[in-house]
Amino acid sequence: MKRFADNVLVVTGSAGDIGRAVALRFAREGAILALFDVRPSDATQAAVEAIGGEARSYRCDVTDAQSVQTAVNQVVSDFGKIDLLFNNAGYQGLFKKTHAYPQDDFFKVININLVGAFHVLRSVSEVMVKQGSGCIVNTASMAGVGVPPNMIAYGSSKAAIISMTKIAAKDLAPYGIRVNAISPAFMGPGVMWDRQVALQAQAGSPYYDSDPLVVEHQMVNEIPMHRLGDIKEIPGVVAFLMSDDASYITGENVRIAGGV
Repeated sequence: MKRFADNVLVVTGSAGDIGRAVALRFAREGAILALFDVRPSDATQAAVEAIGGEARSYRCDVTDAQSVQTAVNQVVSDFGKIDLLFNNAGYQGLFKKTHAYPQDDFFKVININLVGAFHVLRSVSEVMVKQGSGCIVNTASMAGVGVPPNMIAYGSSKAAIISMTKIAAKDLAPYGIRVNAISPAFMGPGVMWDRQVALQAQAGSPYYDSDPLVVEHQMVNEIPMHRLGDIKEIPGVVAFLMSDDASYITGENVRIAGGV
């Protein structure tokens, strides 16, 4: 199926695993990919091109409003429009108790996850308002829904993303633009999963054991489906939300969490 043929999709955080997986899914469905990341997106671009897709990479620091605006302007110059946005760039932060959480890391998390997401949302939605159409999916997290311990910065930033999504959905609906969010949880195996398990074990929390192997079992046992999610299970949800099948859905936060 080529549901997104000739649609221009901006993917932020495109050098990461989730960004790459979504880019590949949309490339298979005909979209043209504009890949935004502060890191090189060469691997993602090469992967898209290897399956016959079209992609261009743009260096973009989402915490810098001018960097975002420059990248967005360049996409419009290159392709004439932006149809879709996967607003996905993020940083997990440290795992520390609230009273011991470093202020500098808290600000870093908020600056990337919330301020950065706003910069992208604002610049891209301005283009979409002029077009009179568009679709946006923001990456939130179950950490923004389920108040996890030792994640005061990340959880707060993702809770704010959910609220921002709902407000933007109301503001942009009159212009034919839909805005939704996804909230993944416990995705693995992989670097993010291993990091989360290890850092929760080190946090000295009464909620998790100090042995990472035990923590891993504790986390999996919190999931009604009793397994981790696979990153490959994320792109289909994003594609649904951006497709005509979801044409009457806006302002929603879809949990990809195995029933958590």
